[in-house]
Amino acid sequence: MTTITTRTVEYLADGLTMIGHLALPAGADRRPAVLLGPEGMGLSDVERRRADALAELGYVALAFDLHGGRYLDGPEEMLARCLPLLADPERMRDIGHAALDTLRAEPRTDPDRIAAVGYGTGGAIALELGRAGVDLRAIGTVNGLITGRPGEAARIRCPVWAGVGSEDPIMPPAQREAFTAEMQAAGVDWRLVVYGGALHAFHHPPVDHTTLPGVGHHPQHAQRAWHDVVDLLTECLTSAE
Repeated sequence: MTTITTRTVEYLADGLTMIGHLALPAGADRRPAVLLGPEGMGLSDVERRRADALAELGYVALAFDLHGGRYLDGPEEMLARCLPLLADPERMRDIGHAALDTLRAEPRTDPDRIAAVGYGTGGAIALELGRAGVDLRAIGTVNGLITGRPGEAARIRCPVWAGVGSEDPIMPPAQREAFTAEMQAAGVDWRLVVYGGALHAFHHPPVDHTTLPGVGHHPQHAQRAWHDVVDLLTECLTSAE
């Protein structure tokens, strides 16, 4: 296994001190980088392990924070924070920009080769960075098919890959159609993968706390979605190496 280095990083966003997880690949050279966003509950060991796995593949990876170092394992508290956030593109962009600035400040990061990948709320933040015109090489979102303000998707300057479970009640067919219509109207290079039989957050391992209805793990599709994300990064970040 490739030797990697990890550390926590603190930065300010949304009036909070955020605590992210930075994973660095072996070596001293500049490497392509990935900004990794969590589901609405917040940063957990699931995203930290994903960042570590990306570092093992040769990427600088920052798993960013949503709630000032807290993990919201109660659905009511999570919704109380995330629903207003998802309705406020500027707040999402501020959280994304602060994390992105932290990633760019890492000397190992190649600032010209950065992708943003997120799950749920983290995916919505990745999309808002694109709608804000941030120079990214790729955007990936799982369970985060949030539509933006009219016309702003035209600012997206990179391919967008999206994944969703066919049985996801939180991102139902009407939401999928609105998202793809937005991407198509803006001329974005987009792809949508619908994973048959999967619920919301199908990628996330089972948790020992109460979740929203319609949430459920699907091991096979979780693995397939991860491979799809890795393929996106290979295509957009490393194919020219």
